[in-house]
Amino acid sequence: NEYGNIKKDHITEGDKYLEWAGEMALSTNIGVPWIMCKQSTAPGVVIPTCNGRHCGDTWVMKDENKPHLWTENWTAQFRAFGNDLAQRSAEDIAYSVLRFFAKGGTLVNYYMYYGGTNFGRTGASYVLTGYYDEGPVDEYGMPKAPKYGHLRDLHNVIKSYSRAFLEGKQSFELLGQGYEARNFEIPEEKLCLAFISNNNTGEDGTVNFRGDKYYIPSRSVSILADCKHVVYNTKRVFVQHSERSFHKADKATKNNVWEMFSEVIPRYKQTNIRNKEPLEQYNQTKDQSDYLWYTTSFRLEADDLPIRGDIRPVLAVKSSSHALVAFVNDAFAGNGHGTKKEKGFTFDRPINLRLGVNHLALLSSSMGMKDSGGELVELKGGIQDCTIQGLNTGTLDLQVNGWGHKAKLEGEEKEIYTEKGMGAVKWVPATSGQAVTWYKRYFDEPDGDDPVVLDMTSMCKGMIFVNGEGMGRYWTSFITPGKVASQAVYHIPRPFLKSKNNLLVVFEEELGKPEGILIQTVRRDDICVFISEHNPAQIKPWDEHGGQIKLIAEDHNTRGFLNCPPKKTIQEVVFASFGNPVGSCGNFTVGTCHVPNAKDIVAKECLGKKGCVLPVLHTFYGADINCPTTTATLAVQVRCHKKGDPE
Repeated sequence: NEYGNIKKDHITEGDKYLEWAGEMALSTNIGVPWIMCKQSTAPGVVIPTCNGRHCGDTWVMKDENKPHLWTENWTAQFRAFGNDLAQRSAEDIAYSVLRFFAKGGTLVNYYMYYGGTNFGRTGASYVLTGYYDEGPVDEYGMPKAPKYGHLRDLHNVIKSYSRAFLEGKQSFELLGQGYEARNFEIPEEKLCLAFISNNNTGEDGTVNFRGDKYYIPSRSVSILADCKHVVYNTKRVFVQHSERSFHKADKATKNNVWEMFSEVIPRYKQTNIRNKEPLEQYNQTKDQSDYLWYTTSFRLEADDLPIRGDIRPVLAVKSSSHALVAFVNDAFAGNGHGTKKEKGFTFDRPINLRLGVNHLALLSSSMGMKDSGGELVELKGGIQDCTIQGLNTGTLDLQVNGWGHKAKLEGEEKEIYTEKGMGAVKWVPATSGQAVTWYKRYFDEPDGDDPVVLDMTSMCKGMIFVNGEGMGRYWTSFITPGKVASQAVYHIPRPFLKSKNNLLVVFEEELGKPEGILIQTVRRDDICVFISEHNPAQIKPWDEHGGQIKLIAEDHNTRGFLNCPPKKTIQEVVFASFGNPVGSCGNFTVGTCHVPNAKDIVAKECLGKKGCVLPVLHTFYGADINCPTTTATLAVQVRCHKKGDPE
């Protein structure tokens, strides 16, 4: 899988390995095709496939006698802690899919279509616990609109016309600079399908094709049924949008009383594994824990300490792991971390030292194993260099001072996050701001069936357990360039919950405040339309009878469709405007051509219903089509509820 990424690390043997792997696979004679992902060539009858975002335009397959398979169409990008939100529009995904099929593609598979959660320690190096939340179906299993609906319509069109472009005779026409038509015909059945593409960025245009004019927005593809009628354009989104919202679960928030158990900060003489220098981390933890304690001791005389009272020595540590928490004489001295991009980091912090023996303990942590690359067997982590700088007698090098090591936390060893194991330690009433500390409380399952999450904004970094199951790593103290937490809310699937007395245990590495943890439910009850009257309607002028495509007549007026989630009805019109509104679902604002009574008109059409259909027509709303800045656009946001839901 994706061997091309690391083939460069094995230049002399890379091609031989590919040949061997292909022959080995085929020798099993299992009777199904074998593929090699992210390859342009593959040995024998093994099929090379593409992974990426625009395989129709970027991938060159060298063997035209093999089917063209797109095994990973990246619907967004999985995120690492520290990265800002990675998005990919529904329009761009649809464009890439039709470009691929227009140029001879056979199959498109998505990565990922459904997001998910990296439970326990399963997340790869620095990768968020909430995995691929920007897919067409989000981490909580809810369709993400408009991405989900726009691709659903695309798939229906492709399925209806698949015979034409899989079996039809192909032809190509250049319609202008950046404009082209790719046609598929079965003449004896009078079956014709055309893909008209505008591959220019930022330039809409009109083209002549077989005697008719067609308006094609920039970087979009239109499908023409019967090589004449537009049945889909990748850039015209007519499906509803949705906005996700989080709601406090009052039932689960009651009795917000926490207890805590603090890890004992180990000292050199209390450890079993000792070495002159710090040992490599992964060989010590053996993938049984994220954590390894490094500890050493050193003596200072009066002449060592700075003469001036306002000067403090600095602890400087170089690490090839992902993060660390430092303690000097059992007192928290600070924390540091690296990034997905950088292979290591440097921690330096002023510290307080004393005459006589001083004890240093570093809790080094990994945020998942490296996920790819040609040097996985050489992967190393841990403390690379450690000094005390700013002493009156110069820099004290501790790297060969003699180090003790302790893998795993005491709480992990005793499994104190479970009902069975939590009695192995003494829990006391919780106090905020305690480093390397376990916190626990009980809560009842929130009412209803909406997904459940923990808002961990008040915490910093650590792990979450519910009823003994690991819910993943959290790291809200890792702030993105956009000045927000990489991930603030963490999914607790309802199958892990009981109706009452669910055990919630959180291990906090830094200085979190557990009383601020919020138990919430998630909804997509705010749904929207944002459509212009000037856009040709999304139509379905065909039907299928006995395997034949038959054109049918329909009303081609543009409409906006709003449909609530199951068991819910439209209870509120949050926003409505016709004219030149701007913004996105959940953040619309009116423009200079706003119609004051638009909200009342939408309320009359939609309130109390499971769904409604809104004409996108200026006369329906009494709008002035001659308003100088109008875009003849309808923007509506409504809120769905079911009986008993809190507002």
